[in-house]
Amino acid sequence: MVRLYTEDLSIGYEERLIVKELSVKIPDKKITTIIGPNGCGKSTLLKAITRIISHQSGTVILDGGDISKENTKLLAKKMAILPQTPESARGLTVGELVSYGRFPYQKGFGRLTPKDYEVIDWALEVTGTFEFKFRPVDALSGGQRQRVWIAMALAQETEIIFLDEPTTYLDMAHQLEVLELLQKLNQEQERTIVMVLHDLNQAARFADFIIALKDGEIVKAGDCEEVIHPNVLEQVFHIDAEIGRDPRTNKPMCLTYNLLKGEK
Repeated sequence: MVRLYTEDLSIGYEERLIVKELSVKIPDKKITTIIGPNGCGKSTLLKAITRIISHQSGTVILDGGDISKENTKLLAKKMAILPQTPESARGLTVGELVSYGRFPYQKGFGRLTPKDYEVIDWALEVTGTFEFKFRPVDALSGGQRQRVWIAMALAQETEIIFLDEPTTYLDMAHQLEVLELLQKLNQEQERTIVMVLHDLNQAARFADFIIALKDGEIVKAGDCEEVIHPNVLEQVFHIDAEIGRDPRTNKPMCLTYNLLKGEK
C-alpha cells in the first residue's frame, strides 16, 4: 500500500521552476532517501510535500486526499518535518522544546494534558535524551541537539517523518548515531522516514528506497542496487564512480570517483 505520492508536481519560486512535473510514490513503513547535487530541488520537494511551501501544479496525495485541502492540525498529526536548519531554541529546555510537538493535539488555551506529558517523556526516552529534559537546549552538543529535535518530531505521533539533511554539521560518530536512531524507529515502530542526504554511502546503507534528482527531475528511483550505480551517478553528479561492496552490510558503496570533463 502507498499512502503518499505525488502526481505531476511542479514547484517554483516566482518564474523559476525548481521541480518539474515530478511523480513519485513513497514506500510506506520504509526509509526513503533523496540524493542529488546542490540546487536540484531536494529540499524544495520536501517542503512542498509537507505543505511548508505551495506548489504551482500537480498534486500531493496522502491517504487518498489532496494535502492542499487538508486541515492543518489533521495534517500535522500525519506527518512531521525536521528542517535543514531548525529554528533557534534559545532559552528553552529540552522538555519545553519537545512539548511543541504536541501542538496539533492542544485545544483551547493549549495546556498540556497528562497524555501530552506521557508522550513527551516517551519521545525523550526513545531518543535517549530523557536525562537532558531540564537542561537548556543550547547547552547540548550537536548530536544531542539533533536527537532532541527528532524527539520533538516524534512527540507529534506521526507515522511519517521528513528530515532535511539531518546529519549536516555533525561529526562521523554523531551522524551514525542519528541515522541508527532513525533506522530503529523505522524497524521497531514502522515509521515511514523520508530524508535528504548528501553522503551516498550513508544513503545506500540506511535507505530502502532512493530517489536521485537532478535539475528538478527524477533520474532514477529504486533500491540502492539500482541507484548507487556508476551510470546513475554519472548522470546525476557528473562523476566517474568506482562502486564496491560495504564489507559489513554487503550494500553498494562508492569507493572513489573522478570528475568527468566536458559539459554536464
